[in-house]
Amino acid sequence: MEFIMRCSPEILYRYFLQPAILVRWFCDSVDISGDVFTFEWSGSEEVARLVESVENERLRFEWLDDEREGEYLEYRISKSPITGETILEITDFCDEDEVDDTRQLWESQIDALRKVIGA
Repeated sequence: MEFIMRCSPEILYRYFLQPAILVRWFCDSVDISGDVFTFEWSGSEEVARLVESVENERLRFEWLDDEREGEYLEYRISKSPITGETILEITDFCDEDEVDDTRQLWESQIDALRKVIGA
């Protein structure tokens, strides 16, 4: 999914790594130990390793769950060469019957992120 964001890539990048900010838009709580992130939503935990981080450009989290082997969550940040707008591209995995729900969830999450950013 792609979203237009009204902030610079430098500002947006920080919102994916700082626990105090992540709990304002992405999850209920997060614990970070080195490159391992433990996210919690409504009492359910998901653990991911930050496997790629290119400052102000992209982050990739690989899920550490045997049932989700090979699945990851990736954020790519770029600037449109034509409009100069910041573009956030999200890659996430879900079952075929969950595509609409997952899309709605991300739209809701990004709305929350925009409110936190103030954009």
